Amino acid sequence: MALSCHSALKEIKGSTDFTFALAGNPNVGKSSIFNRLTGMGVVTANYPGKTVELNLATTNFKDQRIGIIDLPGSYALGAVSEDQWVARRAIFDCKPDVAIMILDATNLARNLYMLIQFIDLGIPIVAALNLIDEAEKRNILIDSGELSRILGIPIVKTIATTGSGLDELIQQAVDTAKNKTGISYSLHYGDDIETNIKKLEEILMPYNFGINPRALSIMLLENDSEFIELVGKHENGKSIIEEANKISREIEELHREKTPLRIARERHGLAGSIASQVQGDVKPIASDKIWAYTTSPLTGIPLLIGVLAIIFSFLFYGGNWLSTFFSNQWATYVSPVINDAIHYVFGSGIIGKILIWGFDAGILAALAVGIPYVLTFYFMLAFLEDSGYLNSVAFLTDRLMHKFGLHGRAIIPLVAGAGCNVPAIIGTRVLTTMRERTIASTLITLIPCSARTAVILGAVSLFVGWKPAVAIYLIIFALVFVVGAGLNKIMPGKSTGLVMEMFPFRMPMMSNILKKTWYRFKDFVFVAFPIVLVGSMVLGGLYESGYLWKLASPLSPIVEGWLGLPAVAGLTLIFAVLRKELALQLLVTLAVVMYGGGAKDLLLFMTPAQLFVYALVNTIYIPCVATIAVLGRELGWKRAFGIMAFTITLAILIGGIASRIIGYYHLL
Repeated sequence: MALSCHSALKEIKGSTDFTFALAGNPNVGKSSIFNRLTGMGVVTANYPGKTVELNLATTNFKDQRIGIIDLPGSYALGAVSEDQWVARRAIFDCKPDVAIMILDATNLARNLYMLIQFIDLGIPIVAALNLIDEAEKRNILIDSGELSRILGIPIVKTIATTGSGLDELIQQAVDTAKNKTGISYSLHYGDDIETNIKKLEEILMPYNFGINPRALSIMLLENDSEFIELVGKHENGKSIIEEANKISREIEELHREKTPLRIARERHGLAGSIASQVQGDVKPIASDKIWAYTTSPLTGIPLLIGVLAIIFSFLFYGGNWLSTFFSNQWATYVSPVINDAIHYVFGSGIIGKILIWGFDAGILAALAVGIPYVLTFYFMLAFLEDSGYLNSVAFLTDRLMHKFGLHGRAIIPLVAGAGCNVPAIIGTRVLTTMRERTIASTLITLIPCSARTAVILGAVSLFVGWKPAVAIYLIIFALVFVVGAGLNKIMPGKSTGLVMEMFPFRMPMMSNILKKTWYRFKDFVFVAFPIVLVGSMVLGGLYESGYLWKLASPLSPIVEGWLGLPAVAGLTLIFAVLRKELALQLLVTLAVVMYGGGAKDLLLFMTPAQLFVYALVNTIYIPCVATIAVLGRELGWKRAFGIMAFTITLAILIGGIASRIIGYYHLL
């Protein structure tokens, strides 16, 4: 459920005793802590014109009702990207009683940067020193008491995966919220920077801009456009901004670098100094060595190829075996019962035949595609995510991503696109510019999602062989490279640098993997099954009434003439806009009805070459309606329609060329 951000924040603020905001970078277990604190009943909210979501929930703690705002994971509180802007905006608009900063105990200095920004804002803060178990493995012994003294805030050691320390964390937040009037911070930058901040602070003191004068001083010196605009609207705003610019020039002359860069450097230096005072030396452990192996091109690329080979082999052998098993068992034991029951109740007329299309052939198609390929892929994706391997892939592929006008962090939504394009496109919010998000989203629509993988494996590898199936993937990867490089040259601008934590490798917890797998697969169960059922009956009605061939005939020039496919197969491609795996499921349904329930029906219905072209076209062309909808929401409908038109044209062009090459050289 989504609410407008302002109404959602107002609602949660007004219905709770205290409101806490969870902040931190994307890889410190913030989401795990949020889920453990809140459980069910989570709502999402968007700021007008922004696509990055806030997660909002309430929880009860010792007879007190507490609202939790899960801010977008980010590395700073600037206004560079949407995640940073939304996190900062939520803090200013909601004014939470306490900000709970989640820190990575294995990389303290890097995490202290944003905590210092929160301290600059002057709001009450409690910090969770998370991943403390991983830090101890590295012999990183952090003196949390000394860290608390230096920062002037409570520090609680936590382990998000087990829930350790969370009760104490919330208790500290409640205590801080009750006593926030006595909060004062003593962190300072270098003397000259502090002198200039105080100089501007004194100028701002008589005015009320709804923000701490020190925080506003720093924002103005950092040349923050949002706050320059805010001050500029004041009657004395012009003179204040002129004074800020004058002070900024003095800092630049002294340090010979831009003031925003100097302040950032001071903040990084302060974070490093604090970290060195409270922690011991780092002891490398096995996961660090694994990280080094997976991120070095010499060893990382062969490992990545090996991982992809394992995934494909697992899907090919395991998926094909499961698909054949389901088909055979269904044809032997289930299909006769369903057919007899429908004939008994509805007779053998057109209604009975249409119902058989849905409840026999349709359900068989859904099971024979969904469980062997979709479910197994989601399981493997969850394993790779929880192990931390996807983050090392981001570092490994950073140089390659720059050829597409992206950076290594973009590889995570691209890999996620192999599961489902919808959350992958939403995941492009981690990219800082619309240019990067447009390029990444276009490439994601070309990545074979689990539904399209089901078509490739269920139609090509099962009936034609694994080599043609691999060939389709190679063609798609080549297209992704060409399209990415082309968009990078055509679209103005350039990619930003990679900023990401070194997330430690760890053995995934099977319970978390199973939860993630089911969370993703339940969409297939509850959404895809009804669509397959209804789609199969609609197709059955068209088939039994004879209209199927009439509707297919207008497609003949392109489908038969150019692609070399049966016209009716082209009709299933149109149906597949609802869900991509529906193309294969309806094709299987047609084959089952026409030729019976054996495992080799598709080869009776289409030639190996036609199955190859069919799967290739289905993989490339326009994504499903859910992907189209999220493209429109994330990028705007102009860009969404442009991507749709491009992929349709590309699919028809590549499909026709492939058909002619296969026919000319007799490849299949």
